[in-house]
Amino acid sequence: MKACSNANTVRVLLALGLGVGASLPARADEPAAPAPAAPAAPTSNAMTSPAMTGPLAANPNPFKFDAGPLGPVYVTGILSGLGMAQSNPTAADKTDRFDISNGQVVLQNTTGLVQFYAQAGAYSIPALGTAYVPASRANNLLYGPLPEGYLKLAPSDSFSIQAGKLPTLIGAEYTFTFENMNIERGLLWNQEPAISDGVQGNYTVGPLAFSVSLNDGYYSGDYNWLTGSVTWTIDGSNTLSVVGGGNFGQTGTSTYATPVAQNNGSILNVIYTYNAAPWTITPYFQYTNVPKDPTLGWTRDAQTYGGAVLASYAFTDTFSLAGRAEVIGSSGSATDGAPNLIYGPGSSAWSLTLTPTYQKSLFFLRGEVSYVGANGTSGNLAFGHSGNATSQGRVLAETGIVF
Repeated sequence: MKACSNANTVRVLLALGLGVGASLPARADEPAAPAPAAPAAPTSNAMTSPAMTGPLAANPNPFKFDAGPLGPVYVTGILSGLGMAQSNPTAADKTDRFDISNGQVVLQNTTGLVQFYAQAGAYSIPALGTAYVPASRANNLLYGPLPEGYLKLAPSDSFSIQAGKLPTLIGAEYTFTFENMNIERGLLWNQEPAISDGVQGNYTVGPLAFSVSLNDGYYSGDYNWLTGSVTWTIDGSNTLSVVGGGNFGQTGTSTYATPVAQNNGSILNVIYTYNAAPWTITPYFQYTNVPKDPTLGWTRDAQTYGGAVLASYAFTDTFSLAGRAEVIGSSGSATDGAPNLIYGPGSSAWSLTLTPTYQKSLFFLRGEVSYVGANGTSGNLAFGHSGNATSQGRVLAETGIVF
């Protein structure tokens, strides 16, 4: 016992006097010191709306203020600009340009029975194979200075009803540049509604999430569209969605935001998503149908069939690379009375897109190269000033902050 006591005394003196005892290994007959506790994982209060598929990430600590009976109101947003150069611009477009892609602010509360969402500001919505609409004109031609805004009643965590200007249930890509893997929307997105006025109910039970909406389709002002979705969360990495909708009436409205043929048709998507770092992969299938309607200008029905794969790989916490490949075809011909759904009745198209993205805290920078090829075009409805070119390449860069 005496020898053991002397040995312990020497160890204590070395630790206090020489400053090296703390680094001495424990004796074989002494328990090892417990390992220091790992730092707690950082928590995130990032808003889930507007939806963002990545690789861009929302501010994990958004600004908020107390709004009395409404509880905390969160303020988020996006400020970004882009530059673009392209081959074969249409007569309504330019070879190159610089523009604001997003100057939007979002206010929302996310708790309590009565909730709201308001997204306001300037935006542009670049899409493959279509003429670019600058932000200075987009508000008037598209969805106004408040592109999305709605009230929401949430009596429980599993059931809610919302009404106002709603993002569509259709498709695998969202409307604005910052919400998606790629800067531009794709060819399949061009067939889909983006924002609709209407009312929507949502219900979740176990791994299944259901939504149904009565709305005005492609922002037509006529409330004769019914859409719905069912999403199955298979596990933490895999989801499967079936989404569809259609016009149960007739709408003659034709504006830039409301293509008359598509707005009088129906659409179906089957979407699978695998999301497990560093990969996000989303293949999906799309089918559309426009029935014949001589009063609206076509005497034969037409369909489109399309498929796409969207994927993103995160090399580091700050750098990722996304890609998209698509193909879409339509039925009909230039002489059989079918409506034009792509680049003339019976035309088809394919696309490839690559988008590297860098994000550090709130700042981001990303580039993009894309190519669209078209086949079976007619009626001067494709690319170039004459409308007869069958391809278009683009190079883009976008930078800004997500706050």
